[in-house]
Parts: sequence; structure tokens; C-alpha cells
Amino acid sequence: MRIAVTGSIATDHLMTFPGRFADQLVADQLHTVSLSFLVDNLDVRRGGVAANIAFGMGQLGTRPILVGAAGFDFDEYRAWLERHGVDTDSVRISDTLHTARFVCTTDSDHNQIGSFYTGAMSEARLIELKTVADRVGGLDLVSIGADDPEAMLRHTEECRSRGIPFAADFSQQIARMDGEEIRILLEGATYLFSNEYEKGLIQTKTGWTDEEILAKVGHRVTTLGARGVRIERAGEPVVEVACPDEERKADPTGVGDAFRAGFLSGLAWGVSLERAAQVGCMLATLVIETVGTQEYQLRRGHFMERFTKAYGDDAATEVREHLG
Repeated sequence: MRIAVTGSIATDHLMTFPGRFADQLVADQLHTVSLSFLVDNLDVRRGGVAANIAFGMGQLGTRPILVGAAGFDFDEYRAWLERHGVDTDSVRISDTLHTARFVCTTDSDHNQIGSFYTGAMSEARLIELKTVADRVGGLDLVSIGADDPEAMLRHTEECRSRGIPFAADFSQQIARMDGEEIRILLEGATYLFSNEYEKGLIQTKTGWTDEEILAKVGHRVTTLGARGVRIERAGEPVVEVACPDEERKADPTGVGDAFRAGFLSGLAWGVSLERAAQVGCMLATLVIETVGTQEYQLRRGHFMERFTKAYGDDAATEVREHLG
């Protein structure tokens, strides 16, 4: 099964300020703020929802096709993804713009000041999925994640016109989209991904009830944080999967992307929805135990030991034969 993962490709530049932002602000001068913070450290991490998902799928051995736009500074990131099983040949490289970048400083009270530079991501709207499909011999599913809004709309319309099944996954972009855009992006999706808050926001913005949305998509996949995931289909029993026990909670960033990577890999293997969700929850647990979205290691023996403990021998036997 050939799965293309579209969405943002970015790097995060994360800094820590040892003091408090509040101590540097003068109440009657907030209209003319001019501040510089001397930070203690800088972490540069690879990110972007499409790259995170593709990385996880590559770790599981499913060789995803990454589709997005990056800058002329993408060479090192590309090499990293290729080493971890990702097909990057359909990434558009900008001649003039840097890869999208999030720059954030966190103070001792965990307050943050950040900026997001879209950069090359704005060129994702120029990507045609037909070119990607022709290169790899056809696409069985396209995951349409948070990206340049015009790119998301174009990919969705192209999937519909070409009869390619697609997954709608708005995540960070849902806040800026209006109801009409969301209605366009989810209509006819084979899978609709969201967390609980986003699920409510989708209903509020579209004006559609839960039942109306279920009638418009094949499967509604809602992540529930520590409680796992719920999968709903019109007229079918609800599938609910719990998360494995965490060994520690280091960093929640990228957990949703990891779930999607595991779930999509399960679909590529042809296992049941329940089993695919279990793989997603196991991978998400590994990510929450690690600082960074692509810094975890998937060791087959360790993965299967914990998977077996969480979901039983029968589930483990089925997954073991597919795990790369």
C-alpha cells in the first residue's frame, strides 16, 4: 500500500531564558517594547507534521512518500529522513526560501515567546499529486495534514477528482480556517483525524452535528490523550483503544503525529482498525517518553515486549510479522 503524507516540513529552534519575562516588562511601556534575552541553550529539532508522521512510518518499515515544500537548506534534513526509511523524492525544494522554522524562547515560569516563519511551505500549493502518483506507480491513500492552506485545498480537490482515498487532518491549521474551508476539506474523506478539542471545533465551525459529519466521512478517528483513541463509523460499533503504560512523560510534542504514523502503518499492513490504533498508541507512548519529535528509537524487541504487555499475545503475533 502506497501512502503519501502531505503537510509541513519544519525545524524548531528552542531556547531557554533563565529568568522571568514578566520581570523585564514595564507596565506603562508595553506599547514600545524592545527587549533582548540572553539565553542559556539552543536546541534545534527536526519537525513539521508531515515529516514527523513520515519519520514514524519509516521507523515501522512502511516507506512513506513525503510530500511538501522545503527550502534550499533541506539537504541535511533530507539525508536524515532517507536514512530512516522515508521517500523524499517528491519534496519540492524552493530556490529562494528557507525551510519553515519555529523559533521559541521559554522562561523559568514556562511562558513562551515564539515566531513561526512559513518560508518554503508557501510553495506547497504548487505541488501536483498526479506527478507523485506517476512516479511511484499510483497512490492508495493520501494523508492531508497541516500545511499551506491553499495546498491543503488543492490536494483535497485533486484526490476527489482522481478518486484517490484521502485522510483529512487539519491539526494546527483548524484555528485559522473558516467553516466553509473545513467543510470542503473533510467532505468525502476516508479518515478524519482530530483530538477531542478539535472535534468540537470542527462541529462548531461547520455547523454540522456529529452524526452529519460521520455521514460525510468513512472513519472518524479521535485521539483522547492519555485515554487512547476512539474510531467511529456510521452504523458500526465504536472501536476504542487504550494507551500502554508510560515509563515517564518527557515531552508531549509530536505525540499526535506518532499516533498517525502508527495508525497509517497499520493500514499499510492491512491489519484491523483496532490493531492499527494499537500500533499508533504504542508509537505515541515512545514519543511522549522522549524529548523531541524524531529523537526516539524504535527497537523491535523493546517495542514488541511493551506492545505484548499492553495488548496481549494475539495482537503481538499479528503485528510482529509486519514490523520492519
